[in-house]
Amino acid sequence: MSETATPLGEPAIRVIAMPADANPNGDIFGGWLMAHMDLAGASAAQRRARGRVATVAVDSMSFHLPVHVGDEVSIYANIIGVGRTSIRIMVEAWRRVRAADHRDRVTSATFVFVAIDEERRPRAVDPA
Repeated sequence: MSETATPLGEPAIRVIAMPADANPNGDIFGGWLMAHMDLAGASAAQRRARGRVATVAVDSMSFHLPVHVGDEVSIYANIIGVGRTSIRIMVEAWRRVRAADHRDRVTSATFVFVAIDEERRPRAVDPA
């Protein structure tokens, strides 16, 4: 599935897929990609919550295209909702093949984070 649209905003994380991140066929592990998406989403949620957050859910993640060793992966994170203690972030991963300028969206998912206090209990997120 090639995407003609471009992602919104600037990437929260940009990384090169390396051999240690791949299976024997050179395809990057989905868990590696999901971990980077979680980091990008958490970064956006922490800024919005002005403090610590915890991942509590990931909704409907599906992989559209593989990521290969050497691909540049850019992760975008955009806030789509704020509740009393939770923040919903749309996170997209896009790949750029080494020798090209064209980008393809490889996966997206909605991550839900909860703001937590020093005792790791939910705390209110500032509504502003």
